[in-house]
Amino acid sequence: MFIGIAGIIGAGKTTLAQQLADYLGYEAFNEPVDDNPYLADFYEDMNRWGAMMQLHLLFRRFEQHQRIVWNKEQGAVQDRTIYEDTIFARMLHEAGFIDRRDYETYLGHFNVMKRFLVYPDVLIYLRVTPEVSMQRIKERGRDAEGGITLDYMEKLHQGYESFVAEMGHYTRVLTLDWNQYKEAQEVARLVKEKADESREFLRDLKRI
Repeated sequence: MFIGIAGIIGAGKTTLAQQLADYLGYEAFNEPVDDNPYLADFYEDMNRWGAMMQLHLLFRRFEQHQRIVWNKEQGAVQDRTIYEDTIFARMLHEAGFIDRRDYETYLGHFNVMKRFLVYPDVLIYLRVTPEVSMQRIKERGRDAEGGITLDYMEKLHQGYESFVAEMGHYTRVLTLDWNQYKEAQEVARLVKEKADESREFLRDLKRI
């Protein structure tokens, strides 16, 4: 299977992705953060770097998505899917960090790429309160994330709630309360139950 793991910053996606992949014998695909050349600059000056940051992430996620889809030999667990990238881009645009012209360019790229995408067989949504996510961000101590505010996390949480409701029309969504962690074995059991559900889905995401 192709399993995607969605959730706000600090939810615990990377840890679960690796644990679940190890348990299932799948390959884990981590979010391209550590080698992101824009991340530190972005948090220093969102107005200047917001659009380039999102375009960079978009092509990196597309590249990773294609690797997953074309790998027929092994299942995959992906830490944050390309679809979630649109949440962050929309938030930056609405907050005035990405202007209309750059946002429309971003959407144009995404809508072209979307034609070549395959939805995950199961999308796991790790639902975490903004307060818990802020504490986890503090504990992991990434310098680039020092400027993240609770207000930003609350808006991000709202964006994810809307996103997950939408994605439920197109693939199987497994929502887990991740304020308390679960064992990978238990998550794998829930994923299998969700994957076995008989559902009909709409063909494509609506335009953003």
